[in-house]
Amino acid sequence: MRRREIITLLGGAAVVWPHAVSAQQPGGMRTIGVLNGNANDKVEQASLAAFRSGLAALGWTEGRNVRFVLRYADGKVSRLPALATELVNLAPDAVLSITPSAIVVLKQKTRSIPIVFVRSTDPISLGVVSSVARPGGNITGFASFDYPITTKWLQLLTEVAPRVRRVVTTFNKNNVAWPNYFHALEPAAKAAGISVIKLRIQSVGDIQRFADIGAEPRAGVIVLPDPFTFSHRADIIAAVARHQLPAIYGLPEFTASGGLMSYGPNFTEQFHQAASYVDRILRGTKPTDLPVQYPNKYYLSINLKTANALGLAVPQSLLIQADEVIRA
Repeated sequence: MRRREIITLLGGAAVVWPHAVSAQQPGGMRTIGVLNGNANDKVEQASLAAFRSGLAALGWTEGRNVRFVLRYADGKVSRLPALATELVNLAPDAVLSITPSAIVVLKQKTRSIPIVFVRSTDPISLGVVSSVARPGGNITGFASFDYPITTKWLQLLTEVAPRVRRVVTTFNKNNVAWPNYFHALEPAAKAAGISVIKLRIQSVGDIQRFADIGAEPRAGVIVLPDPFTFSHRADIIAAVARHQLPAIYGLPEFTASGGLMSYGPNFTEQFHQAASYVDRILRGTKPTDLPVQYPNKYYLSINLKTANALGLAVPQSLLIQADEVIRA
């Protein structure tokens, strides 16, 4: 799994996030667009607060020299093309793009407006950059996952639930990244004698399909990173618990909400780091001169309360490795 050095950023105070803004730029005012995310998600808003805090520390104050244009897809990938078109037509100085699908859509809409991405999988396989060191074009940013991380999820899941012989893996066919996760996961699962079952989840009704998995003997779940699953994490965690299924997730927010365990990056950190790239772009640096960054650390979070409810004994070796252990 690749590791990249993460750039060091200054801390700073938060600024006020406007509800509505104009894209006009009188008197040197700069405009930053934001595409995707969930307007009603507290975690999402905390991540955006980290982004604007990083900008504030670098001298960008809302209402004085910078303004924001926000477009939320609320986990609905089908809304991205229209939202991206709106942003591009407003001609912002830079765009913060969230999720793989948002980046792909933005690349289709503009080759000139600088784009900094966060919360994305491998941008090379997505076709949005030509290399990590020299992205090329108008896009760069902070990748969150490399597809081989699926093998780590499989390893962790079977360490906690060693009886698992079927791994049900969620996917959203509207998410451009999902096939690559399976390409990495399936050979590792086959070598371990574990079958992989694909479960489509792209609507609230699909979440109820976990009932079918509950009837499968020795089944476990890997929930792939996706805007829809993130927005509906409470419903997914409840369905998994209802059918007594051990599951692993890619983000600590799932474990905090009652999921069994998670292994993945800290998105709040990445949003704060993205501010430095946007700052440099606003001051004249080209995106192609800013290398793509990968996390230098992934966080392991374990919910012992959930493990006890499932009758699972978490190995002491994992508890020692964990960055967070939720006990109650």
